[in-house]
Amino acid sequence: MHPLKHIEAGVLDIAYFETGAADGAPVFLMHGFPYDIHTYAEVAPMLADAGCRVIVPYLRGYGATRFLDAATPRSGEQAALGADLLALMNALHVPRAVLAGYDWGGRAACVVAALWPERCAGLVSFNSYNIQNIAKGMEPEKAENEHRYWYQYYFHNERGRAGLEKDRRGITRLLWKLWSPTWTFDDATFEHSAAAFDHPDFVDVVVHSYRHRFGLVPGDPAYDYIERQLAAQPPIAVPTITFDGIDDGVREPADASAHAAKFTGQRSHRLVPGVGHNMPQEVPRLFADAVLELTPNLHS
Repeated sequence: MHPLKHIEAGVLDIAYFETGAADGAPVFLMHGFPYDIHTYAEVAPMLADAGCRVIVPYLRGYGATRFLDAATPRSGEQAALGADLLALMNALHVPRAVLAGYDWGGRAACVVAALWPERCAGLVSFNSYNIQNIAKGMEPEKAENEHRYWYQYYFHNERGRAGLEKDRRGITRLLWKLWSPTWTFDDATFEHSAAAFDHPDFVDVVVHSYRHRFGLVPGDPAYDYIERQLAAQPPIAVPTITFDGIDDGVREPADASAHAAKFTGQRSHRLVPGVGHNMPQEVPRLFADAVLELTPNLHS
């Protein structure tokens, strides 16, 4: 995933990996927490070999991406993630692309697909509709799901912030294991991604994200207009492929009906046996093929 390129986009200097033909079908691959661009180390060349222009950015708070101004709030809210992706597309002069991701990155892709559908030719989203309903953030779920969210509650207090600061690798490696129990990864694979968590703003962005989604802290006022639109839970009308991993340790797999009302356009939902939360790295060929199903929409 080297060399990296850099471009100023919105409030960030975004570091990203790019591969494939410059005039190929543009695809943005968005990573989640606690992962990084190496999630797509196998997916990216598959798509490039198929003729795509593949762009894989580090999210805010990760890797070599940096805030341009020290005074910018280190927000991890969903509106900020969506705004960052849109700003990157603008900076790279990409009018329309296939957007694909999971976790935080999937949320950014869903935000752009819902609010700026003219910019999204197709969406691949793990865990389906990934836009948070913050108004309902404090409504409890069944005990099994509450148990899965321990790390979110941990980050709600200062003990969690201190814990993440003290042992970034210990906490994130544990989450990898819990979230993808059937995926066997080695030390080198983890370290390739873990280096991205040494970012000076990683802890602040992560803690803000997990507090904001429960309505515990305010967001960056610069994104209030986006958050107001997301509060209405806007539907996604672009052609979409959604996935759930049968062995996902974060979100229970669900059939298509669970999010059906949120997708008003063409949608195919697929359950993947033997896959946890980090689908692109666990089954790269399957993920790449889903992206390639949607790239013909760029010509329609």
